[in-house]
Amino acid sequence: MEKSFSESYKQAGVDVTAGYKSVELMKEAVRSTYNKSVISDLGGFGGLFAPDINGMKEPILVSGTDGVGTKLKLAFLMNKHDTIGQDCVAMCVNDVICCGAKPLFFLDYMALGKNVPEVVATIVKGVADGCNLAGCSLIGGETAEMPGFYQEGEYDLAGFNVGIVDKEKIIDSNTIEIGDKVIGIASSGVHSNGFSLVRKIFNINEETVNKYYEELEMTLGECLLTPTRIYVKPVLEILDKIQVKGISHITGGGFYENMPRMLREGVALNIYKNSYPILPIFNLIQKTGNIPERDMYNTFNMGIGMAIIVKKEDADSTIKILNSYGEKAYEIGEVVEGNKEINIM
Repeated sequence: MEKSFSESYKQAGVDVTAGYKSVELMKEAVRSTYNKSVISDLGGFGGLFAPDINGMKEPILVSGTDGVGTKLKLAFLMNKHDTIGQDCVAMCVNDVICCGAKPLFFLDYMALGKNVPEVVATIVKGVADGCNLAGCSLIGGETAEMPGFYQEGEYDLAGFNVGIVDKEKIIDSNTIEIGDKVIGIASSGVHSNGFSLVRKIFNINEETVNKYYEELEMTLGECLLTPTRIYVKPVLEILDKIQVKGISHITGGGFYENMPRMLREGVALNIYKNSYPILPIFNLIQKTGNIPERDMYNTFNMGIGMAIIVKKEDADSTIKILNSYGEKAYEIGEVVEGNKEINIM
């Protein structure tokens, strides 16, 4: 590859040697995610992975894909690229775990206007950090330099994750009963959803991202770039020890769109908004933008990044497991009769 160079292509805005340098700079971070199931290395045409299916009767693959969205605009503006990769991983692995699946491997895709190897390596380091938090391997990816399509200094980032679960252990909403409890796991902030509205409310620019807010105890930009929390490891332990009846990753669409996805016909949820502390950033968003309460719960996670339905008698044990992993968890609601309604009370 050292002899691979095209002056004509470089004049068109694509420097292939920058791509090679990016790979060299990211190798250590990527390899930190490898385990015994990874049987390929960087540079191949495909990532090879041999899953451990010992003890499984009927292994089922579960896949998920997502991007970071317009939160990237803040990363560009603040020239801070070390956490955005964790957001990308979180948006995928937190979805896969909702089926009861253990994430196995991850691939990322980055398209940018100009390949700056140090920036690319920093972004991928964030992806690797997210994979390590999720216990999955980063086995491949693509960096596409696309001058004229993306401006210099801008990029898009998306990812793809595959997990595995024994068929008999797939989360089945049919076991949900009236009286079951909803356990909410705290988010780290806005995560990676609703940023088009956030950017409009605060008129995001160099001045506004650097504004310090007492209630946030940091600048607005620092708060908004806080990476999405990854819930995989504590949830896997809960799945191993407790009968879980439903899991919902609270992303775009907030409570009203995501929570019904874990329910069966004939049941609904009462969610008690005073059962947990709403993070200051959401109060600031609502106040600054004069946003109706329902729109807040229909756009943002409101301080709860994931919700789990368990039997009433398992609620305390579930919270205890989550607390042991450093997660803040609360009993935020219960299952009632209805037709997949979410009642915020």
